[in-house]
Amino acid sequence: MRRREFLTMAGAAAVTSFSIPRATAQVANWPERPVRCIIPYAPGGGSDLIGRPWAEALSQTFGQQFVVENRGGAGGMIGTEAVAKAPPDGYTLLATPGATLTVLPHLRKAPYDATKFVPCGRTGDFVTGFSINAQVGPKTFAEMLDYAKKNPGKLSYGSAGLATATHLRLEMLKFKAGIDILHVPYRGSADALNDLLPNNVQMMNEINNIPHVKAGKLHLLNINDTQRHWDFPDIPTLTELGYPDSDVPIWYSIQGPPGMPQEIAEKLNAAMVKLAQTDDMKSKLRAVSASLPVQSTKQVAEFFAADSQRNADLIKAAKVKLE
Repeated sequence: MRRREFLTMAGAAAVTSFSIPRATAQVANWPERPVRCIIPYAPGGGSDLIGRPWAEALSQTFGQQFVVENRGGAGGMIGTEAVAKAPPDGYTLLATPGATLTVLPHLRKAPYDATKFVPCGRTGDFVTGFSINAQVGPKTFAEMLDYAKKNPGKLSYGSAGLATATHLRLEMLKFKAGIDILHVPYRGSADALNDLLPNNVQMMNEINNIPHVKAGKLHLLNINDTQRHWDFPDIPTLTELGYPDSDVPIWYSIQGPPGMPQEIAEKLNAAMVKLAQTDDMKSKLRAVSASLPVQSTKQVAEFFAADSQRNADLIKAAKVKLE
């Protein structure tokens, strides 16, 4: 063998022998620097109420900062796309409601493949319901339906944006109840709430309206969950009101970009499972009207797939389209 060939082969062998252990070490030692957690909505909404306590808890757990970055717009698509295009090294994560991955792709062409994200863990389920401005008149779900049928198109509904879970809740209601309510999308639920309180729009189905329900400015019409809310035991669920299979929570999760090593997802999930069972995390989320499911990465992926199919079926049946 010639000397040049020998040196080339020896060099290649050296690269192979050192590159694999180094990559393994990078995963094992993750995180070694701050981690960006992109929330694909404007500040002040439900995504912040869920995402920021988790960022704080994970920072304490791993000894590295998990930095929240709000990047709203296009119904969550801009921030989600940013994560999809980020290096898959575990230092950019998506802290998102399910809608960006299980609703939006069924309504418009998304600049990312939702099925390629790497599920890391569930971060909470918001327990909320339809609410209506107290100035309108109806105080119950039945009264709202009666008002909407007698005044088609007069009620307007604010959501966190087109193709969000709360937008789809309205489409579900319109389809199943046969009523006409105007949808008004905003850049985030905080902006929608700012128009709901002065009655510029009349209805919402967002978590940040709960304090205003307690203050009497809004009437809570129903609960979107399999059981009644701990703070509103007299308010029925949609199933109790005759709309079975409609009590699907607004769920949130942390997702890694496509191609992120599964080992990082598992390491993050293990920490999240432990945190989810602490009294501190439970109390923080319950304070913002959120329950806290505990799931493995496999269970998150299965839940993701089922929710995506459920939304696809509703969008097709209700003939939901974006303007």
